Amino acid sequence: MTDHTLIISLDEVDSTNNFLCSYQGEEGKRMTVARAEYQTAGRGQGVNTWESQTGKNLTFSAKSWPLHLPASRQFVLLQAGALAVRDVLAAFVDGITIKWPNDIYWHDKKISGTLSQCSIHGMEIGYCILGIGVNVNQLDFVSDAPNPVSLANILEHEVDREEVFNMIIKRLETYFAKIDEGLYDQISDFYKHCLYRREGFWPYKDSQGEFEAAWQDVLDNGHLVLQRHDGTLSEYEFKEVKFKI
Repeated sequence: MTDHTLIISLDEVDSTNNFLCSYQGEEGKRMTVARAEYQTAGRGQGVNTWESQTGKNLTFSAKSWPLHLPASRQFVLLQAGALAVRDVLAAFVDGITIKWPNDIYWHDKKISGTLSQCSIHGMEIGYCILGIGVNVNQLDFVSDAPNPVSLANILEHEVDREEVFNMIIKRLETYFAKIDEGLYDQISDFYKHCLYRREGFWPYKDSQGEFEAAWQDVLDNGHLVLQRHDGTLSEYEFKEVKFKI
């Protein structure tokens, strides 16, 4: 860890995102990270929760203060968080991609998710909290999540959680530094390169029903653009379209 990051370790908390939202203590120069062994109300997107067995996985939140980041480009923070986790997991195993907008997949199974909360001051982002969950050593999952997997499931042996955590924090520092340098397009381009089902036509479902489409783009605001067989382009916000897996 560098002196730019403050790590707060917690045994149990409702959620690390909630903790950082109300935290009033010392902050890191670039990032303050709250890490918990167990979250009583671990949060996913919307009303979803994140299942994590005590002491087996990584559940933490990172709060940063990007320099002069336009509010219109806040999605780059979620891209940075997803890429940091993807980079690290890809060092352990092949087949790691980013499922739009924020999940990390190993083939067709979910190994990590990221939740973002941003404050806006005027036309810029004031701070951003990324809540990250990574399945590391949990072998059995009992929630109704359809396709969870852990590194230990894949590798068939336990992994050093501290090593994984430290690697992710270093990658977050690297990506946040790029954001402060204004390298938004570089991050966005690499994010697109790492996307799940980036090539070919795949099944999706929206409010009109099921259809097949190919990935076309992810816009700066985070919207997904899909192209259907007849060439029609459709733009979706998060939760407006589902991957059929």
